[in-house]
Amino acid sequence: MRHCSVQVRGLLTRDELDRYNALIEVGHFLETEKRYDHVAVVQKEIDILILPAIERLKEKSRQRDRDTEEYLARKAQMEAELAAALRDDEDE
Repeated sequence: MRHCSVQVRGLLTRDELDRYNALIEVGHFLETEKRYDHVAVVQKEIDILILPAIERLKEKSRQRDRDTEEYLARKAQMEAELAAALRDDEDE
């Protein structure tokens, strides 16, 4: 069984996480019984189950990028204002 990343697991809802853990347990049992034909079905269910959490992770990344862009724009504006203020002080 392939686990999803810790980041994705951290974004699963309680119900999704409970279902994920149950499916992993079933998958491990099937592996010990060498029932790999059924393991593939369980893995597919896990892959479908984690899709919403993957989308939440992507959205967090996009939000972080937007926040960074906003921060850099504010920083550039403040630096420009500071430079203008320093020029004004030098002119007086």
